[in-house]
Amino acid sequence: MALANPAGSKSAAGVRAVLGYLAVCVICGVLAAGLVVPAVAGVGVAVRESVGFFNSLPTELTVDPPSQSTKVLTADGKTIATFYAENRVRVGLEEMSPYIKDAIVAIEDRRFYEHAGIDPQGILRALTSNLTSGGRQGASTLTQQYVTNVLNESLVSADKGDRIILNGQKSIGDKVREMRLAIELEKKYTKDQILEGYLNIVFFSRDAYGIEAASRHFFSTNAKSLTLPQAALLAGLVKSPSFYNPAVNPDNAIQRRNHVLDAMLDLGRISETEHAAAAATGVELTLNPGKQGCAGAEMATYFCDYVSHLILNNPAYGVDLASRVRKLYRGGLTITTTLDSRLQQAAQAQVDATAGANPDKWGASLVSIGPGTGQVLAMAQNTVFLPEPEKFDTQLNFNVDSKDADGNDLNGAGGFQPGSTMKPFTLAEWLNEGKSLADTVDASRRSYPLDFKWKSSCGRVLGAYSSKQKGLGAADDLQNNDAGYYRPMRVDYGLYNSINTATFAEATKLDFCGIQRMVDAAGIHSGLDYAQVNMHQLGNLLGAIGVAPLVLANAFATFANDGRYCEPVAIVEVTDAAGQQLPAQTKSCRDAIKPDVARGVNSALQDVLKKGSGVYIKPKVHTSFPVAAKTGTSNTNGATWVVGYTSGLATASFFGDALEGQKRAGQNITVNGKFYKSIDGYMLAGPQWANYMLEVAGLYPAEAFPAPPDSMTKRSDRKDAGSKTTKKPDRKDADRRDSD
Repeated sequence: MALANPAGSKSAAGVRAVLGYLAVCVICGVLAAGLVVPAVAGVGVAVRESVGFFNSLPTELTVDPPSQSTKVLTADGKTIATFYAENRVRVGLEEMSPYIKDAIVAIEDRRFYEHAGIDPQGILRALTSNLTSGGRQGASTLTQQYVTNVLNESLVSADKGDRIILNGQKSIGDKVREMRLAIELEKKYTKDQILEGYLNIVFFSRDAYGIEAASRHFFSTNAKSLTLPQAALLAGLVKSPSFYNPAVNPDNAIQRRNHVLDAMLDLGRISETEHAAAAATGVELTLNPGKQGCAGAEMATYFCDYVSHLILNNPAYGVDLASRVRKLYRGGLTITTTLDSRLQQAAQAQVDATAGANPDKWGASLVSIGPGTGQVLAMAQNTVFLPEPEKFDTQLNFNVDSKDADGNDLNGAGGFQPGSTMKPFTLAEWLNEGKSLADTVDASRRSYPLDFKWKSSCGRVLGAYSSKQKGLGAADDLQNNDAGYYRPMRVDYGLYNSINTATFAEATKLDFCGIQRMVDAAGIHSGLDYAQVNMHQLGNLLGAIGVAPLVLANAFATFANDGRYCEPVAIVEVTDAAGQQLPAQTKSCRDAIKPDVARGVNSALQDVLKKGSGVYIKPKVHTSFPVAAKTGTSNTNGATWVVGYTSGLATASFFGDALEGQKRAGQNITVNGKFYKSIDGYMLAGPQWANYMLEVAGLYPAEAFPAPPDSMTKRSDRKDAGSKTTKKPDRKDADRRDSD
């Protein structure tokens, strides 16, 4: 609140008169006996009942902005969620209806614009009433009430709410101190500033602090648009928000409202006609209960949860978690995110259509990221945050890591086995080492002995691939699930048809340290603990370690972005209640994969939907704009994927066991009334991805992917690929891996 000029001579004279009267009251003990303890004067307070005590009281009151609500917004300005400890939206006096200003003054402090902080006439009136009738009539001015609210708010904001002294429990000293502070406050601020502060801080209900929140809560309007009967009703609430709550006690509320209208008429603020018309109306509420936090999010519940964890994990918002929680729930922040509401709506519709309410709790999720920006544009899953009848509920976020790089909680599910969506990174290293998409490999080989000479220039220990021993041990018989694929074939053919033996055949000719660097460069890591995915563990060539969909989408966005990796970004701007900028996430990109290598991978992956492992999705996407994709399925079919991208949008689509670490087999299951003997990437995750991309990819215009150099499309070896390389895939379960 800005400082104003001290009150003029009239105000100063009033203050001197008040001080003189107060001194007499204190010396005589009248103030103590009449106002604070009407029946019996306090014992042992002689020292307090002195002018000396009054003059020694503190005169400074720190008027900090009260707790305000934090808003989380989409990139296009739509509300995602609101966080608050006290639902409050601060507005200026000019943004309030004249009716509410007149009503609150009329009912709470009719001489507000005449006194200098305390009201001698009010004190005398209360004193007389209490002594003659034995009542407990108060004499607090609006300024005194404001002082009380400011003191209480400072305690609550400091997590010291248990120290608040209720009105009925205040001692003589508490009351006198409040008066002294009120007098001094009026020397620093104008009446309008005090009234504005009061109307922004005062409690109307547990869901509404301040007049703007109260207007929205009870009438679904703003403070500036309040009508006379609405304003009178809200002004009446202040005395007892519970007893006069119109939603609970409408008769009490109307009686109190009409009393306020009487006071406004008596004060000359409204006419007889206005009074009669307002008094004749009913309560006429339009309740709009506050929706707090991500559980009450208007959209993108799990993205909201992700953003809240980013704030709570960031020391820039407080030295410890408690201070960051206060900043989020009380700081009045405006957090602008990267989310595109158009994409979010489409993504949510798709995951709900795929597996919205299923009794077996199969999970479906979609997450999109912008190549070249790292911006998270959509994040959806087929669950609800809080339990609802016949709904799949969980608070775990399917799309993000369990923890961040520093070990801070992100509330993620911990990732899912990516299966064959890991294969493009082996191809990337193949191209990185100067080999060609047209080279052939012997995909007929199905086992590798323990002493097989794998190459590792960095000296890492290699673990043989085994479904029985997850580490060192004899290699098993690799499976492609179709006999026709155990033969020599072109490298690109092996990738877009997702042939396991082809990937292993490539690996025999590669340096595993190069494959490791390729995976690391694309940002891939364990979704459970952020650990490196050890590519020297042979099972990881086929995706044995859980990876979060967001991480996988961003890795593929690196291919789309000509090999340049960008860190995921969800928050683009944060401002506090005063409009000051606070630290947000910034774009952070780096060269990760050689452009020619990325172009070679893009070239191969464009054939996945046309004639490879994704052909049975029957998508129209590839005919609408240039698109590349890869299917993926875990060993037991418990995790299935399609991760695909244009040059403008990368999306990971997942369907599977999201809560039990893919322990449940995706076999002999029924989803949306359809029975599946076993599920693969193209069956559920595939249509989910394709339908979504058809709807939204055009919003982020896509260009043709640059072609790889000619040398990358011509054979660099001397082997004959054979006529079988042109065979159209006969895929019953072509993308299935045989082991972890």
